[in-house]
Amino acid sequence: MSTREVSALTSVTQSTLRYWRHCNEGPPSFVLGRRVVYRRAAVLEWIQQQEQATRRGGHPISSQG
Repeated sequence: MSTREVSALTSVTQSTLRYWRHCNEGPPSFVLGRRVVYRRAAVLEWIQQQEQATRRGGHPISSQG
């Protein structure tokens, strides 16, 4: 998935996703050629982790695994 697609799926701005990547946070990503990409399954898992963390009363997990 592209940064744009992840942004649309998560309602997180592209600039925030870029910042999180710089800080090693957010959904796991990698470089393929010259593009930053995300595996759909990894993004969906990250979303689920965020949901579980906030349901337990904790803070969202934004760190890459």
